Amino acid sequence: MAVEAGVLVGLNERPIFWHLPPRAATDRLPDDGKLWSSIWENRENVLGFARSHLGGGVPSPSLEDLTTFRAIEQGLGRKMRWWIVSLTNTVEVFTGRDRTSYSSTTLPDDGEPGWVWKLREHSFVPDPEVSRRGE
Repeated sequence: MAVEAGVLVGLNERPIFWHLPPRAATDRLPDDGKLWSSIWENRENVLGFARSHLGGGVPSPSLEDLTTFRAIEQGLGRKMRWWIVSLTNTVEVFTGRDRTSYSSTTLPDDGEPGWVWKLREHSFVPDPEVSRRGE
């Protein structure tokens, strides 16, 4: 079974918090208080957030992704980096001037951050309980 997962990434490009909520599913990654608390508590040291999109190919952000990115950046008062990871590709998303504009870059395999494999492992496991164990 596959479920969406996320990771909050620090300025050192290492994971700060793995977002593995119990209500995650194949088509959604719900927010929760732990995620928002982790973002706020680490606001001086957070580089960005990555989420998985199930399936292969080049992923793209949903409108919900874009409005969430914008809200977090407004709350923190600065831009962040955003990644969307599929089974086969990683895309870094750059938000634009309005709430629905963006541009993105597909990263080469050798340019993917080191934590991408772990995010894929959390998302694409046969047993969802394995992905809930965290680090």
